[in-house]
Amino acid sequence: MSVVAAVTDGERHLAETIGSVLEQTEPEFELVLVDNGSTDGTFEIMRSFADPRIRVERTDERVSRAEARNRAIALSRAPLVKTVTDGDILHPRCLELQTQPLLDDPGLTLVAARRHVVDDKSRVLVPRRGLNGLIGTRSGDEVARKIVRSRSNLIGDACNVTFRRESFTAAGGWRGRRDELLDLDCWLRLLHHGEFLGRPEPLAAVRISGSPRQPGYAERVRGEHTAIVAELGDSPVYEVRALDRLVGAVLAPVGAVRRSALSVLASRSEKREERERRRELAAA
Repeated sequence: MSVVAAVTDGERHLAETIGSVLEQTEPEFELVLVDNGSTDGTFEIMRSFADPRIRVERTDERVSRAEARNRAIALSRAPLVKTVTDGDILHPRCLELQTQPLLDDPGLTLVAARRHVVDDKSRVLVPRRGLNGLIGTRSGDEVARKIVRSRSNLIGDACNVTFRRESFTAAGGWRGRRDELLDLDCWLRLLHHGEFLGRPEPLAAVRISGSPRQPGYAERVRGEHTAIVAELGDSPVYEVRALDRLVGAVLAPVGAVRRSALSVLASRSEKREERERRRELAAA
């Protein structure tokens, strides 16, 4: 099993992420860490862990997120792969519970689990997120239809997914043309090569910041969702029906509201943290 992380200026939460990987109940894995041209203490944090399962590399210059991830996976060796980012947290049994189904069933290409959404203090903002209607073994057609209907990434982020290297290679790896929906774009191409398994347990946590998104973020997400839905509708691989597209068009505003609500929750949490910090300083 290979766990890989390509990190750019991630010193704030990186140690917690690495620690959660090293605490796995599944002992047989490698952790490949790639510093993607960071200007903070990312590289020093990576090198501070004295564990033989860790390998640390550094890029000469900063590259795109997709290219950095592809480089990290190219440096890894195992047939099963998980990608994490700085800020992610893995449940101690994450690798154990996701790798075994892939070892038992050669027809599976991807195993996902639910994940918590946490704030900068690792407090849970939204528990058990994702995989609505996708628990159990599903065909690529079933997953594609659910994605079209929901207009959202029901499968989840990189940290809550484990996949086969051979399927990843056949699918063309991470592609930068959909930077906001990089993960979803990859998952749907992976499912050209096998079936999907959704586990009901929350086996990872992703972090959302209360800081304002870059200008145009919401518009980019909507545009990328629209493009993915159009591709799925025309795909010779997936059987997406007109009814699926109609339901997705009706529910599209719901997905946008859900994403906005997450940002609001994170912003409120950050403001609460700032108030707590001020009270601590005043009492000191």
